[in-house]
Amino acid sequence: MKNQLNFDDAQQLAINALVFLTEDSELLSRFLALTGIGADQIRAAASEPGFLAGVLSFYLGHEPTLLQFCEASGTDPASFQEALLLLPGGRQHEI
Repeated sequence: MKNQLNFDDAQQLAINALVFLTEDSELLSRFLALTGIGADQIRAAASEPGFLAGVLSFYLGHEPTLLQFCEASGTDPASFQEALLLLPGGRQHEI
């Protein structure tokens, strides 16, 4: 049976994914370019509704990055889609 995530789990996954990408300058540069925010704006942006859903969408939009994070963290890649739907702004990405 598939593990069901709750909101807190989804939020923690997104935070962990954000920390992971901030520790990789190449990933961070790509994320910043795609989102249009500056490195100095991440902390403020992270408190905005929809930002964490955007982090998960970033990973879902690039499978190699998703798999890199999942391998490093022991996370099931399928949990990203489940988590995305639980976060503010994530329902717009529902398939």
